[in-house]
Amino acid sequence: MKRVINTSEAPAAIGPYSQAIEVNGTLYISGQIPLDPATATVVEGGIKEQTLQVMKNIGAILKAAGYDYSDVVKSTCLLSDMGNFKAMNEVYGTFYLENCPARAAFAVKELPLGVLVEIETVAAK
Repeated sequence: MKRVINTSEAPAAIGPYSQAIEVNGTLYISGQIPLDPATATVVEGGIKEQTLQVMKNIGAILKAAGYDYSDVVKSTCLLSDMGNFKAMNEVYGTFYLENCPARAAFAVKELPLGVLVEIETVAAK
């Protein structure tokens, strides 16, 4: 059975998609960008500040669905510049200290609202 996850603790979708969908014990979180959920604006700062906000948004969605970071099995990180990989990784790594999820990271031409990072997440129980 499909369950739509929506929380005000993470940014509202800026298009025709859900924050997350849970089906058969697996949670699929849409790509999160560094929007402050309270203001719906991109957080100030560089890649570290933006990655931190993305990870907070992911955490809020995980919590709303009854999951946590330890349930994450796969992440896909999209970067506007691969030169930001190391700094993104430093922040990302603070959320996964052991049993890290599988992951891919790509540089893309452009991200929504001109942000530096977007992260898509899959979690499972």
